[in-house]
Amino acid sequence: MNKKAKTPVTAGNILLFVVTIVIAIIFVFPIFFNIMSAFKSNPEIMKDAIAFPKGFYVESFKYLVTKTDYPKAMLNSAILTLGSIAAMIVIIPMAAYAIERNNKKWTNAVFVFFLFGMMVPFQVYMIPLFKELNIMGLFGNLVGPIMIYIAGSVGFGVLLYTSFLKGVPREIEESAEIDGCTRIGIFWRIVFPLLGPVTASMVVLQGLGIWNDFLMPMLVLPSGQTKTMIVELFYYVGEFSSRWDMIFAGTTMSLVPVLIAFLSLQKYFVKGVSSGAIKG
Repeated sequence: MNKKAKTPVTAGNILLFVVTIVIAIIFVFPIFFNIMSAFKSNPEIMKDAIAFPKGFYVESFKYLVTKTDYPKAMLNSAILTLGSIAAMIVIIPMAAYAIERNNKKWTNAVFVFFLFGMMVPFQVYMIPLFKELNIMGLFGNLVGPIMIYIAGSVGFGVLLYTSFLKGVPREIEESAEIDGCTRIGIFWRIVFPLLGPVTASMVVLQGLGIWNDFLMPMLVLPSGQTKTMIVELFYYVGEFSSRWDMIFAGTTMSLVPVLIAFLSLQKYFVKGVSSGAIKG
């Protein structure tokens, strides 16, 4: 009976394991601290921030849900995230497909133009952008941020999709074209279903960025009007006092959709990132 050979325990393996544990603790501790503090009252947090809660304090959650606009702010964040992601999934894969399958000078120039957009920080063009939104009548509503998120994700999205498309055989498309399928039909019926892993990567990476974004919604959505989740929590931080119980409770509530989405797409996310890295 054959037995699997055991991996020898070496100093290098032990060091790698220890480093992995340390990195995991560094990443997990802020989440653990946040959830633990969410079930403490504000005086209890101020007295000893790192102590375990003495009881199961849930008044902060009740107050946020029933007495504040936080549920509406979470809904606004969900609309921004889902609306932006839906538009990205429709627009960006088609752009990447056109660039990858039409290897011409002008498509390569468009690809370089998209990549150049990744190199320009948002802070450089945000003031002219806000003026443009004001002229177009999109300043102060959710349509403006959605358009900005879509435009800002084109460079990274096209790079991700074109890298993955290099591994999709053209013979499948040629067979469908012989059967009389149109170019649009070939993409949506044959090619796009094969892009599931990279689409999951796109959803997770861009969705997390939009869901947790603070700067752009803070500037584009004026005070007193439509606010997102992170902007709503920001107003609990004062110059002389802060409601840390509300902040920790709100951020804990915001973690739930993120964890559900990531755990649901984790397998496809890892596959998409690794495939894109190898094929690119």
